[in-house]
Amino acid sequence: MSEGQLYFRYMQEGDIPAVAAIEQAVFSRPWSRQAFAQAMQQDTLFVVALKAEAVIGYCGMYCSFGEGEITNVAVTPGEQGAGIGRRMMEYLLAQAQDAGISRVVLEVRVSNERAIHLYEGLGFCSCGVRRNFYDMPREDGMVMALGRMPDGQYTG
Repeated sequence: MSEGQLYFRYMQEGDIPAVAAIEQAVFSRPWSRQAFAQAMQQDTLFVVALKAEAVIGYCGMYCSFGEGEITNVAVTPGEQGAGIGRRMMEYLLAQAQDAGISRVVLEVRVSNERAIHLYEGLGFCSCGVRRNFYDMPREDGMVMALGRMPDGQYTG
């Protein structure tokens, strides 16, 4: 692997400190290290983006009965805007498809136009709003969903 090359893999326990640091830098209500450790013990898919062997992004999904709920998507602030989030999400969705996940949902702040644009570009469609879903600041959450057709391709 050449230095600086971006690659993705499943999150490992040793990644939790770096992931928690990104979480602290990006979110107003960040998950703790313990929350990540507990989530990894459940039916989840968590992946990380690495560059020069350093974790620079992560995303995760709870899985249940063939459906996935994306919980976290974050890229370290210094690496945002370079397409890493999109590539990481594509990797996560490929892993979900391999695991037999047929529908994926997520919530996003209604003001987070950058993330909404990313999710729409991946085929997610808005399917509702959860009033006052977020704190700090209080804000509505847009519910977005991505389904999969019988041929295995995801569709909004």
